[in-house]
Amino acid sequence: MTLFAAIGIQLVSAQSTVPLSNVLTGYYSLKDALVAGDATNVAVTAKALLQTLNSVDVKALPEKDQKAFKAAQEKLAFDTRHISESSDINHQREHFAPLSGNMASLAKQAHLSQEPIYEDYCPMKKAYWLSNEAAIKNPYYGNSMLTCGKVTTTLKP
Repeated sequence: MTLFAAIGIQLVSAQSTVPLSNVLTGYYSLKDALVAGDATNVAVTAKALLQTLNSVDVKALPEKDQKAFKAAQEKLAFDTRHISESSDINHQREHFAPLSGNMASLAKQAHLSQEPIYEDYCPMKKAYWLSNEAAIKNPYYGNSMLTCGKVTTTLKP
C-alpha cells in the first residue's frame, strides 16, 4: 500500500508542477486550427481556450506565475473571445497576432511547460506565434504559406 501511495503522490506532484499547461495546450490547439484554416473549428477551439483561461485557479499558482497570469489574463481573454465570436478566418487571424504576443509575454514570465516553447516569426505578417515544435506551420496564412517563418527564440522549461 505504501508503494501505491508513493506512486500516487508522484503522479499528483508531476501533474501539478505546471498548473498553467492547460492554457498553453489550448493556445496550441487554437494555433493548429488556424493552420488548418477551418474558421468553425477555430471558433470552437477559441471558446475552449476562453473557458480554460476563465477556470484557472489563480490562487493555486506559484506567486511568480500568479503575478504573470493576472497581468495577462484579461488581454488573453479579450482576443480569444473575439476569435471565438467570429466566423471569418481572416478576422480570427488578426486577433491571433495580439493573442500570441500576450501569450509569449506570459510564457517568458511564467512556467507553462516541461517542454521547449518555440517563438516563431512570420515576416509577411510581421507577427509572432508560439509552437510546441521547431517545424514552421504558419497560422497566419495556413496552406497558402505554410512554412513561411522562422524560429526566433526557444524558451527552455
